[in-house]
Amino acid sequence: MGPGVALSGAAKQAELLRKDGNHYFQKGRIGAAIEAYTERNDWKKVEEDCRRAIQLDSSSVKAHYMLGLALIQNKEYPEGIKHLEKALDLGRGANPKSYIVEEIWQELAKAKYREWEQASTERSWELQTLKEACEAALEQKYFLDQSELEGFVDEAEIAHRNQLKSLRSVFEKVAEADAPSEVPDYLCCKITLDILRDPVITPSGVTYERAVILDHFHKVGNFDPITRELLDESQLVPNLAIKEAVQSFLDKHGWAYNTV
Repeated sequence: MGPGVALSGAAKQAELLRKDGNHYFQKGRIGAAIEAYTERNDWKKVEEDCRRAIQLDSSSVKAHYMLGLALIQNKEYPEGIKHLEKALDLGRGANPKSYIVEEIWQELAKAKYREWEQASTERSWELQTLKEACEAALEQKYFLDQSELEGFVDEAEIAHRNQLKSLRSVFEKVAEADAPSEVPDYLCCKITLDILRDPVITPSGVTYERAVILDHFHKVGNFDPITRELLDESQLVPNLAIKEAVQSFLDKHGWAYNTV
């Protein structure tokens, strides 16, 4: 088979994948659409189509979701994350128990983690460079002190060691902010123990992940799993204070996105 024939076959396959992607997207089969577009490896086309879809309907969950994925594939993280967050807000408003809400959150968490990981690597390199420069400056100062403080060599040595110890302690504390640890219990759902995303509070003061407590109502019964008191969906109130606390924690500790 000649190269021209092979090229023609590849072009036909790409066109079929494009049509499949459009078909699945229109039918709402997000996973199948992503697979078709991924095989075609043309996320720029996906980006263009989704921007047009958003112009026609700015409240389209699927369009914002697919656009977010396309932008992230194209390494445009900030804008991609913005559209995934928009898709998540719209999805939660329409149907908080929908599978697509969970799917969007997972993709958003992965994007946020990659963004944090890249920034963390840059910060680590900058800190190490600064630390080495400070240590070199202290070594130079110690060398000068030795030549000027005749008869006080021991005192200069002790002072030098203490300065190095203090310097390293400061840099260790700064680096701790990027070191993964435990998510505080009060930021986690009482049922799943996972970090809260869309927290709601009950009349008894217990906070749950909205989709999780709604699933509990559907599968187990209309009662609070902690207090065992009767509970209805209408009694759930968004816990805005905890939601803000969770977002503040994630903004400072991006590694926590990797725990979801």
